[in-house]
Amino acid sequence: MPTGYFRRISAITSGVFKGERLRGRVLQGGGDWVIRRPDGVMHMDVRALLEVDGGDLIYMTYTGRLVVPAGMTIPPPPGESDGLYFRSAVQFEAAAPSLHWLNNIVAFGIGNFTPDGPAYQIFELL
Repeated sequence: MPTGYFRRISAITSGVFKGERLRGRVLQGGGDWVIRRPDGVMHMDVRALLEVDGGDLIYMTYTGRLVVPAGMTIPPPPGESDGLYFRSAVQFEAAAPSLHWLNNIVAFGIGNFTPDGPAYQIFELL
C-alpha cells in the first residue's frame, strides 16, 4: 500500500461496555481498518455500533495509534505489553434524546490487550 506496509480489516463480532452513565453491548458488524506504516506504527480507524441497556443505539468511531515495540507480537503475550502505546480519539452519534449529551463530548481512549481481545478505557475530556 502506498501509505504503509499493509492494510488489515478486522470485523467486530461482539463486546460489552460499562461505565458511570452507560452500559450495554457492542453489536456485530463494525470493523477496524488498520494501516501499518513503514515505521511499524499502526493507524486505527474503527467504527462500531453500541446498544445500551434499554435498546438505544450509539454509533462510535475512533482513530488512533498503536505503537508496538520492536520484536513484540500483536496481540502481545499476557503480561508482556510494556512499552505498548495504544491511544484513540473517540466520537459518538446518538439519536435518542437521553443520549444527546454524547453528540457533543470530546473523548479519548487508552487501550490494552486482554485474553479476550482489545479493551479500552474511554474518558470524556472536560
